[in-house]
Amino acid sequence: MFRLGRRYRFSASHRLHAPSLSAEENTAIYGKCNNPYGHGHDYVLEVALQGEPETASGLLVNVGDLDALVRSEVLAHYDQKHMNAQIDRFATIPPTTENVAEDIYQRLEQAWPPNWPALDSVKILETRRNTVEYKGTR
Repeated sequence: MFRLGRRYRFSASHRLHAPSLSAEENTAIYGKCNNPYGHGHDYVLEVALQGEPETASGLLVNVGDLDALVRSEVLAHYDQKHMNAQIDRFATIPPTTENVAEDIYQRLEQAWPPNWPALDSVKILETRRNTVEYKGTR
């Protein structure tokens, strides 16, 4: 079994704020990340797939095809966006790195070609110290 990871970058801003919590609770939980004006990150996204290479090419997947899928399903929706205001899912839930990773995984999973090796995981590096990996619910 082989695992291929491919990295991408995008920049986006967000405010960590849960509408179901009071202003005091949001400040206590999210601290400076609850700034009403938001803040931004230069994210690194790693998409990993797992399977066996195709016999003829020796590749798990054509990385150009993977790049095109990630551009259309993820980067077009996330890059240079304010997540709270411009990504529908985050109108009601906070765009934590955990929630972003799950959303990106679901976007990819819905568009994943059936003849490709399995989507294994999505990993997001939000800062030099914060990373989140989501492997789906399968």
